Amino acid sequence: MQIAILAGGLATRLGNLARNKPKSMLKIQGKVFLEYQLEFLRRGGVGNIILCIGYMGEQIERHFGNGRKYGVNLSYSLEDKLLGTAGALKNAEALLNDTFFTLYGDSYLFLDFSSAMSYFESQNKLALMTVYKNYDHYDRSNTAVEGNLVKRFSKKERTEDMVYIEYGVNIFKKETLKMIPENQYYSLDELFPRLIEIEQLLAFEVKERFYEIGSPQGLKDFEEHIKGQNDSLQGAD
Repeated sequence: MQIAILAGGLATRLGNLARNKPKSMLKIQGKVFLEYQLEFLRRGGVGNIILCIGYMGEQIERHFGNGRKYGVNLSYSLEDKLLGTAGALKNAEALLNDTFFTLYGDSYLFLDFSSAMSYFESQNKLALMTVYKNYDHYDRSNTAVEGNLVKRFSKKERTEDMVYIEYGVNIFKKETLKMIPENQYYSLDELFPRLIEIEQLLAFEVKERFYEIGSPQGLKDFEEHIKGQNDSLQGAD
């Protein structure tokens, strides 16, 4: 299985914490964040990884190289200007398989990747969004689900049925990239409504919460999660 990690953002919400480095290179409990991501991807059977990098992305490539040290295979797609989350996929088109996962560069989560892919392949749709029933708890809920489809998605407009939040992993068929303009800024936030309109965006519910380091509070929560894990391991010794 292949995944594209979208790690080209500017990390504006983190202020000085990410002033001289991309979010993926923030050090948490002795390891940079991307190492944690590579660990859960490897455990989930995802070893073919495309890193879509831009902002100070050379730091990531210099640190991780081909990924063999981490038990995965890394390739890089470099943006020479800010292209957004969907534009970054269009930029990486030559490296992508016919079906692939995507993951945000600031997300840490818990997903059975094989089950998600099996479900996707059984449904004959263009894309899949993993969703979590959030009720505005960890962040503002932005997604409505009806049956097995995403029916609404917006980070600006709210309706009462938006009790889910986009979890952080998506699956796309490569043909979806035809909907993304070349060499210009375009986000997944723009692509999702187009897929919803033609009833081509599946919903796959995940029961366990996600973590993100894109905000100061999210970074604090993830640090506490990792510290708790480390404390538990030390207590078991």
